[in-house]
Amino acid sequence: MEFTADSPARMLSVALGATLYSPATRPRLAADVLKQAGRGVMSMVLCLEDSIGDADVEAGEENLVRQLGLLDEAAAAGADLPLLFVRVRTPGQIADLVRRMGTAVDRLSGFVLPKFTEERGVPFLEALTTAESVCSRRLFAMPVLESPQLLHLESRAETLQGIARTVDKYRDRVLALRLGVTDFCSAYGLRRPPDMTAYDVQIVASVIADVVNVLGRADGTGFTVTGPVWEYFRLHERMFKPQLRRSPFLGRAEDLRTALIEHDMDGLLREIELDRANGLQGKTCIHPSHVAPVHALSVVSHEEFSDAVDILRPERDDGGVLRSSYTNKMNEVKPHRAWAERTLLRAEAFGVAREGVGFVELLTASVPQT
Repeated sequence: MEFTADSPARMLSVALGATLYSPATRPRLAADVLKQAGRGVMSMVLCLEDSIGDADVEAGEENLVRQLGLLDEAAAAGADLPLLFVRVRTPGQIADLVRRMGTAVDRLSGFVLPKFTEERGVPFLEALTTAESVCSRRLFAMPVLESPQLLHLESRAETLQGIARTVDKYRDRVLALRLGVTDFCSAYGLRRPPDMTAYDVQIVASVIADVVNVLGRADGTGFTVTGPVWEYFRLHERMFKPQLRRSPFLGRAEDLRTALIEHDMDGLLREIELDRANGLQGKTCIHPSHVAPVHALSVVSHEEFSDAVDILRPERDDGGVLRSSYTNKMNEVKPHRAWAERTLLRAEAFGVAREGVGFVELLTASVPQT
């Protein structure tokens, strides 16, 4: 279904898809945003934090305000824009930037809040609330969970509970929670190679599991939690046999398979699948080449859709067990209901593949031809 920046938050949190980050200092930032929107990017973060140097913050702010003005003009002329967010460093930047943006703030969907904890997060969210009243429009927050307190075992539970209290209090403004896995690795001097996913780094995997456990529940108290960034986009020497050389690449997709493997995409594809298996939606991206795989793997398969529809039929409200229409699994109505509801919401955002259409066909259709 179609969606805009004014659509319900429940839909937008899923429709974020591959959220592409870009430094706010880029001299052709507006042109870059329009180009990526034309290639299917649905959400972007214009970053004033870790992606730029400390000495470049003032220039980055000035460029951001100027470029957002250009995007406002382009949108007024009919151009489509992705959902736009600004990643700030301090709470004070929020009100200041909103004031400086003027009417162009209408093109902004919200702010990304770094190193979020209860202590650090409350001032950010209070600043966002004030900024909303100044510009008279809805502004979302996307907190980034990346602090050492969340990583360290002795402080993790308390930190998670504090974050849960804070985001619950500001639930209407929190669109999604983002995981800062690079910062987690940094705390221990780690960096995962392209043959390994975040889930292969046990100390990182344990944090992801705990975040989903506390903040990603499907009982109405949880939030959308997005997948971690994939850092690689150039050819690297491989250490292990790629896990996905045979699947999901099949038959006539040999050329696409080879191209993806050569660009370290097999690790990315495996991590996207593991993201969803572990309760995460969408993904933080730092390179445009990552967007198409994330979106192709976000499309609901015909088999998933068939199962979800069967489970949610009104006549099944009293529970029970039924055989999948694909005759390859058991669908237990009550335990699988939350999965089915999430699957149909993803189907609204990314659509449903025809029977027999898989990842390769979807990716082939979504990769830009120029």
